[in-house]
Amino acid sequence: MPRSAAVRSDRPEDRPEDRPMSPGPGPGPVVARPGSGPVTGLRGADRLLRFPGIRYGTAERFARPVRAARHRDTVDATRPGPICPQLPSLLEPVYGPQRDEPPHSEDCLFLAITTPDLTGTRPVMLWVHGGGYLTGGGTLPMFDGGRLAADGDVVVVSVNYRLGALGFLAHEGVSDGNLGLYDQILALEWVSDHIAAFGGDPANITVFGQSAGASSALVLASVPRSRRLIRRVIAQSAPTLATLPTREEAFAAGPRFAEAAGGGDPRTLPVERILEAQARTAQWNADPSAGTGAVPFRPALTEPLGEPATYERIFRSEPVPDLVIGYTSDEGRAFAVSAPSPVPEEAVAELTRTLFTEPAHRTGRQLLDAGGAVFLYEFGWAPADGGFGAVHGVELPFLLGTEKAWAGSPVLGGTDWAGVEAGGRILRRSWAHFARYGSPGIDGFAWPRWTGDDTSVRLIGR
Repeated sequence: MPRSAAVRSDRPEDRPEDRPMSPGPGPGPVVARPGSGPVTGLRGADRLLRFPGIRYGTAERFARPVRAARHRDTVDATRPGPICPQLPSLLEPVYGPQRDEPPHSEDCLFLAITTPDLTGTRPVMLWVHGGGYLTGGGTLPMFDGGRLAADGDVVVVSVNYRLGALGFLAHEGVSDGNLGLYDQILALEWVSDHIAAFGGDPANITVFGQSAGASSALVLASVPRSRRLIRRVIAQSAPTLATLPTREEAFAAGPRFAEAAGGGDPRTLPVERILEAQARTAQWNADPSAGTGAVPFRPALTEPLGEPATYERIFRSEPVPDLVIGYTSDEGRAFAVSAPSPVPEEAVAELTRTLFTEPAHRTGRQLLDAGGAVFLYEFGWAPADGGFGAVHGVELPFLLGTEKAWAGSPVLGGTDWAGVEAGGRILRRSWAHFARYGSPGIDGFAWPRWTGDDTSVRLIGR
């Protein structure tokens, strides 16, 4: 039976996500023994095992990453790995400030693993964070995978990758670009090679992400080196891939970046100078008189993507992945909240439609044409008190993170955590069911395949 045609059993004993977790040992250290070398994690009070600081690679500045060296001694992986150097997020007014943020470091190629047990062959869900390729980190508490791992009986992995100029600068004699994408590929390969030691099935990896992370998931599905490792994809609010810069466009930002950096060698500048030059380059690109309007630091149509690598070719390679793809009802509102001046309502709606809604339909249509299984959704939940509506990223606290990490987040308005959990468990079980069986439908939450029209779009949360 083709993977996309797999169906679930109706017997509760055959549905791992419906079984209660066994009591297991109490909290304390635990050691996993992947082929890369033993690592120490922690078993929490929730009985889940967490390894938030596993190194998967190393990289010199503006160089492609290399696999982390094997080690014989047991390495402490109980503390979250550092995230890539970055400036504050422009969407902080929407999500709120980070709590318990790991340190920033150029040595940031770490991943976090949360698993119910070190034995077994559970589906693996690899999270790629968003943030416009400028901010964020997989080891942030807001992306803790505990609730998803517990409710779905899956292994959740989240990755750090290089951001901004450090990850995506293309400049002659300095960098060919796409380094952050190479980081993601290396992390995926590490997971494929070693996740069995954490109770995961390397033959069943679902890559999922939101915003830039969703675009990354789709891009990873277009690169032969990574495509062979991916069984399924979940793309939450993926911005259009139709405007990925060409090689020439990507390299055009290099001289401007060098000018903003004061003419110094980017390979040796202090990281603070790199970030300052990155911000000035982005401001220049956003100026209408510059004639670009594009984000200067993001994946481009250079290696390993090649040309052309827009969404029209993502699913040409075989086998075709199963796909869940969707958007929130009012994506653009988040960017209006963060804008320095008022944004007209029609512009907010246009942003939602052109950058998120239409691209999701186009990408889904292409996979349908390739013979794949597509499940398309619109997430419409909005807080009854406060908040900003069903904005970009509003679904994130339903899937990932801890109560502490999301406490007081403006995006949730006055909703208490019990209210988030009420809908969150359904969504988490649905995502996990898709990772396990190729269908997000669960008991009490039917979800037929998308047929290519609006009537088969699954409305969630409204």
